[in-house]
Amino acid sequence: MSGPATTRVPPHGADGGGRGYWATVSAVGCASMMLPFSVTGAAMVLPSMAARLDSSVGSAQWMLSAFNITFAALPLAAGSLADRIGRRRVLLTGIALVGALSLLVALAPSMAVADAARTIQGCGAAAVLASGAAVLAHSTSGRRRQLAFGILGTCFGTGLAIGPLAAGALVETAGWRAVFLLVTVMSVPAWWCATRAPESRNPNHPGFDLAGLVCFTAGLAALSFSLVQATTAGWTAPNTLLPLAGAALLVVLFAVVEIRRAERAMFDVRLFRRPEFLAVVCQPFTVTLGFVVLLVYLPAYLQGVGGRTVLASGLLLLPMTAPVLLLPLLAGRLAAASSIRVVLTGASALIVSGALLLTTVHGRESWLALALPLLPFGAGVGLAFGVMDNAAVSTVPVENAGAAAGIFNTMRITGESVAISGAAALLSTLTAARLSGSGLSAKDAARIAGQAVQGQVATTHHATLAMGFTGAIHTLGLILAVLSTLGAVLTCLALAPRPS
Repeated sequence: MSGPATTRVPPHGADGGGRGYWATVSAVGCASMMLPFSVTGAAMVLPSMAARLDSSVGSAQWMLSAFNITFAALPLAAGSLADRIGRRRVLLTGIALVGALSLLVALAPSMAVADAARTIQGCGAAAVLASGAAVLAHSTSGRRRQLAFGILGTCFGTGLAIGPLAAGALVETAGWRAVFLLVTVMSVPAWWCATRAPESRNPNHPGFDLAGLVCFTAGLAALSFSLVQATTAGWTAPNTLLPLAGAALLVVLFAVVEIRRAERAMFDVRLFRRPEFLAVVCQPFTVTLGFVVLLVYLPAYLQGVGGRTVLASGLLLLPMTAPVLLLPLLAGRLAAASSIRVVLTGASALIVSGALLLTTVHGRESWLALALPLLPFGAGVGLAFGVMDNAAVSTVPVENAGAAAGIFNTMRITGESVAISGAAALLSTLTAARLSGSGLSAKDAARIAGQAVQGQVATTHHATLAMGFTGAIHTLGLILAVLSTLGAVLTCLALAPRPS
């Protein structure tokens, strides 16, 4: 949370439309595009990467989860650090970490090395996320600020939309390592442009909420570890239940710490007393949760069960990803003509329809048949993306806007992180249940099912695996439909106009 005073180094033309302005916008835009690509690209290459590195199911899952844990847990801490030592400095450090560690993943001789590198890369991604918007906000004004943030949103959407397609093309032509090398290449112009951005800082910042940060990060890590363990050891194993209990305890401890720290807390928990803010903060769990889950695991399903190439899987995701690039600007206009409540409720309704249609998917459909559920799903997510951030800051007093934005973004990324680990555990469990009747031990069934969820479908059990994985996808669709329905109802009620 930013303090009341901010000192700024002269912006060298950043707010006046000179080269400094475009260098700043280019730096933040390119750096921000790397973030969704680091998630979608990694998901697309996971089947090939796990097979080439001869990885276990758990180790391969950590390639996704390790990045997401640090990415979700550290943005508020990185923002606090940026306020104290300089926002450009933290942006430069974040870009360097994302690029350098992506190079290390590309050169990794084993999945263990890749997992460690992805953990640190997530720290860099958190630094970019926290400092990029702050650099733009403190170096632009008026219409130029609107243009800058419009470009920023477009860059995020582009990373989401073209990530699966670009990753698929790279895997087909140059191998999985090329996907991570591309992120390294993208970091070079972003870092160079960021060196020309203006510096700004807040010397009166109240400091770090170290206790809150430790509890939050440890709780998220324990929950993710529990979910990863569930994919291989089962839900009743001590290795699953103990970290799950630890996560619950740490969440309670985090709440106690934040309440006691009051205005110096990482999370201003007082904002959760507002029903409309609580409803908007829950939107990531009903909107982006399903989107990220499908973005990560549908390519593995299409490759393993459908027998499609990585590139074909990326192309098949376009009906879901393209609306995320095209609809956010339209959503803003629709909200202005009606209300944020109408747009968010309608977006959730579209997601519900797409999730229900997902129960008709069987792996080998035509592009048109697969587009039937993915198009409304992507349209709902695209509309929600266009108004969710605005809704988060509009439901609180203006003096709390910064805290609201920080909480909302942290909750959004946390929801995505938990969803990626949780969906893997759910899909693996449901698929293994179908295998248990084929003469396999529970341990072998869990291992083979976990590999299938990562896109490696064993030929000796292909028919059973295909049926089990397809049934798991159908169950996931029903769960997403229920969650989105609840989200639509809560949003519609919480954002209803209050009688004066």
